[in-house]
Amino acid sequence: MSMNLVVMLYLVASVCFIQALKGLSHPTSSRMGNTFGMVGMAIAILTTVALLFKLRSDLAAAGMGYVLIGLLVGGTIGTIMARRVEMTKMPELVAFMHSMIGMAAVFIAIAVVAEPHAFNIVERGEAIPIGNRIELFIGAFVGAITFSGSVIAFGKLSGKYKFRLFQGAPVVFGGQHMLNLGLAIAMLAFGIWFAVSQTWTPFLLMLAIAFVLGVLIIIPIGGADMPVVVSMLNSYSGWAAAGIGFSLNNPMLIIAGSLVGSSGAILSYIMCRAMNRSFFNVILGGFGGETSAAATGGGEQRPVRSGSADDAAFLMANADSVVIVPGYGLAVARAQHPLKELTDKLIDRGIRVRYAIHPVAGRMPGHMNVLLAEAEVPYDQVFEMEDINPDFTETDVVLVLGANDVVNPAAKDPKSPIAGMPILEVYKSAQVIVNKRSMASGYAGLDNELFYMDKTMMVFGDAKKVVEDMVKAVE
Repeated sequence: MSMNLVVMLYLVASVCFIQALKGLSHPTSSRMGNTFGMVGMAIAILTTVALLFKLRSDLAAAGMGYVLIGLLVGGTIGTIMARRVEMTKMPELVAFMHSMIGMAAVFIAIAVVAEPHAFNIVERGEAIPIGNRIELFIGAFVGAITFSGSVIAFGKLSGKYKFRLFQGAPVVFGGQHMLNLGLAIAMLAFGIWFAVSQTWTPFLLMLAIAFVLGVLIIIPIGGADMPVVVSMLNSYSGWAAAGIGFSLNNPMLIIAGSLVGSSGAILSYIMCRAMNRSFFNVILGGFGGETSAAATGGGEQRPVRSGSADDAAFLMANADSVVIVPGYGLAVARAQHPLKELTDKLIDRGIRVRYAIHPVAGRMPGHMNVLLAEAEVPYDQVFEMEDINPDFTETDVVLVLGANDVVNPAAKDPKSPIAGMPILEVYKSAQVIVNKRSMASGYAGLDNELFYMDKTMMVFGDAKKVVEDMVKAVE
């Protein structure tokens, strides 16, 4: 295989990645986007394997055997995990994948420092150019931070581990920001030392600090902010890959990493706006504890108007327009398929039904969109917050399923801990039906004023059971 063909194939793979990102920007083209992404990755992997045969023909029999075994084992594990993962566990899977990308960047950097001639960076015995050392340093420390940060995010998202750092509540202590700053300065200092000297000691010290820093950046972030964390770690993993791509003079890796890094950063910015968070505080790991600390949920009991699934079905069946707001509770109950059956019945009665999606609904970006797509909900029924908010004043009934903070009118109160957070303005509709298991507060730890309004009817119970009862009640 000639190098011209390798470059051309890498270019084709890069174009596929660009088309994949373009396709994933809208639900109607997301399947095609995924297809482009898979084709691009397949081309990149096969080209790399063929290139290794060309460059390392003396080790083809032994070394390539390990490569192929790694591809087979990794591909098998990935396929099994993807097929078995539940929708509620998708955020943990994403965090796990981010951690693997980060660790891969670290291992590649270590291999390049150990034997740069094996990657055709220099001839055997020659020193690595200082520019490549800087690129290795950047790719390695970003990868290390991504790995350890993603491990903590995985634990927080899972919520089933007793280890304190894996629990959803923020972990804060005095002087935390100064400690992070000191470690960051030390990490940069060791990185510069490595760039100047190309010795193992500063490189390994830099990596050790980066692993610790990744933990310290994520632990002060609470469960309510995990969607932003997942998005930001996605961006970090891309930049780590791009940094290593520069070191290896691999244009395909540079392009793919830059696409992931930049798109993840843009998405994180959008998510921060949706949660009224500071983008720079996300990058520095300096947010997440304030809301929880100031939260006042769990105080005195207040009366609410409750009803049954039959009552809710009656209201919706006699409405002209219905908007459904899905939340994490819907995913936990796996109620998307009964919900699709309910909406089909309402539409058959001539009722206009739409879904309203908040940017941070669920536990990861796009969680609710994927959930509805799994139930084959038509894309033209799904609306983003900015598009649906103006219509709530003309909506007869809003059905809120397992959502909490994203519909809390307290965000309109300047004195509230979530003041300024954009919400779905369901409180402006004529009637609101809220399904929850209990009156427990959301991640922000606040009472939801929506639940106590005269226009609101609470229907308590498992979302799947409640929706199934609604389906039976709608004749």
